[in-house]
Amino acid sequence: MSTSISTWSTASARPKAWGAGWWRKETLVAWLFLLPSMIGFLTFFIVPAVRGVFISLTDWDLMSDPTYVGLDNYRTLLQDDKFIHALQVTLTYVLLNIPLQMVLALLIAVLLDRFIHGSHIRSLLILPWLMPGVVVALLFLWLLDPGLGIVNTMLKELGLPTQGFLGSAEQALPSIAGINIWQYTGYTVLLVLAGLQRIPADVYEAAVLDGASEWRIFRNITLPLLRPMLVIVLITSVVGSFQIFDTIAVTTEGGPARATQVVYWYIYEYAFNRLKFGYAASAAFVLFLILAVISLVQMRLLRVHESDLS
Repeated sequence: MSTSISTWSTASARPKAWGAGWWRKETLVAWLFLLPSMIGFLTFFIVPAVRGVFISLTDWDLMSDPTYVGLDNYRTLLQDDKFIHALQVTLTYVLLNIPLQMVLALLIAVLLDRFIHGSHIRSLLILPWLMPGVVVALLFLWLLDPGLGIVNTMLKELGLPTQGFLGSAEQALPSIAGINIWQYTGYTVLLVLAGLQRIPADVYEAAVLDGASEWRIFRNITLPLLRPMLVIVLITSVVGSFQIFDTIAVTTEGGPARATQVVYWYIYEYAFNRLKFGYAASAAFVLFLILAVISLVQMRLLRVHESDLS
């Protein structure tokens, strides 16, 4: 009996052959279901991205054959004051957009989790996110029009001075941030609410029995247990904010006085207006590297792989 047990333990402790689990029926079925998405990801993301890297090493105007220039595009890019300005504008937009959006989403999600449990409010919150970005931009372009917009009309009725909004160099970028906060806060609320509903109710009950105040419960229980979801929302929101384009393309086109010339608009201008596709590809690749570094730093500092629920 002891011999059989020792034989079994030795066999179980023996390492399995590499790749043995790949041929199990469950694994093959999983890969079969993933295959369509992987084909689409490879065709429409990986291949164009790799080709874009090669294009960034060339001088190409789309009309003639590309000419290999090596790293010249990158050298020129890093010395271009307009590119540095576009990065600064983009970073300013992110700082205007993300903190307010996250705070509003967290506040609304906590209120919904505590007091409102119906699905109709959640449906209303998601409606702005479901609208195409171009439609939202056109809507606010009319609402914020300096002469005929309803916002300035209401300001006149209240005896307040009218504002330039999208036509003002000082107000254009905050206005763009406000438009996108309106559109995306509801979606962020639903993500945060999903994280709140994963927190066990008995944790709150124990805190109440111990006499903890609402603020202390929120600070010491809700925020720590919600951290993994907040990290995911923060990373995706930051990446999405760096990629702002459609709202600016419809409303300001990078103006006035380059006040809203973000990196995506800079890339678009050099690619389709100046036909410098190699140079635009180099700017796109630099933006990719910046976003990759920012995402990795966020994941590292905020410990995305750890959870206080375990």
